[in-house]
Amino acid sequence: MTSPFGTRLRRAMDTRGPLCVGIDPHAALLKAWGLDDDVAGLERFSRTVVEALAGQVAVLKPQAAFFERFGSRGIAVLEHAVAEARGEGALVVMDAKRGDIGSTMQAYADAFLSPTSPLFSDAVTVSPFLGFGSLRPAVDAARASGSGIFALALTSNPEGAEVQGAVGEDGLTVAQSILRQLAAENADAHPMGSFGAVVGATLKDIDADLDINGPLLAPGIGAQGATPADIPAVFGAASANVLPSVSRDVLKHGPSVAALREAAARFVDEVRAAVG
Repeated sequence: MTSPFGTRLRRAMDTRGPLCVGIDPHAALLKAWGLDDDVAGLERFSRTVVEALAGQVAVLKPQAAFFERFGSRGIAVLEHAVAEARGEGALVVMDAKRGDIGSTMQAYADAFLSPTSPLFSDAVTVSPFLGFGSLRPAVDAARASGSGIFALALTSNPEGAEVQGAVGEDGLTVAQSILRQLAAENADAHPMGSFGAVVGATLKDIDADLDINGPLLAPGIGAQGATPADIPAVFGAASANVLPSVSRDVLKHGPSVAALREAAARFVDEVRAAVG
């Protein structure tokens, strides 16, 4: 790749619009589309989403678990979805939330951030809750390959606060510490760093500095209750770097390709109107 993930993401957000659409083929959604909950249904679903949106939206985000549950055949569908989406110009963020230490973390990095891997993605979600330093293999692999990471920081699930809000000896919450270390990785990057954070759009009164000079992947818009209009209040001065992530509120319009495209375009318009 000719430029770092942060540079390519900024360009995609500016030209295609600030929107990430999840590829979440869970059983209920397959049924709603009239598909069986099997590999054939999985493949039909994934191909339809890619056909509809890969040439239009900035980012597609496959949730790895929904493919992994079908074993090797599901992983093969995921490999095709990643390759086809990137081939049509969308950036792919693999939603895998991997987190481990040492050689195991390196293996996860090899799987998703190595150009020689069939699952090579533009970025991957990772869990820093074994200590931010445990992510070093992924950070180094991303920097070497021009890809990126999104580290969980302030997630939208209520249970997250018991860990993310815990205060360390330095007086910082776990979330604040993660954000500060991401900012350090993004130092001097222009126009935007490649090391992002996951920050829920449903959160209120965030007591943390979100200015990490990197992207903020924001789940929670749509089915979880947040709207594009909430972005400025939640993210403040960092709103320009917010990448809203929407799944069900776009995917429920399938299997119609035209309806999927229209739903995604509406979200882009609403986000642009809110953020400016």
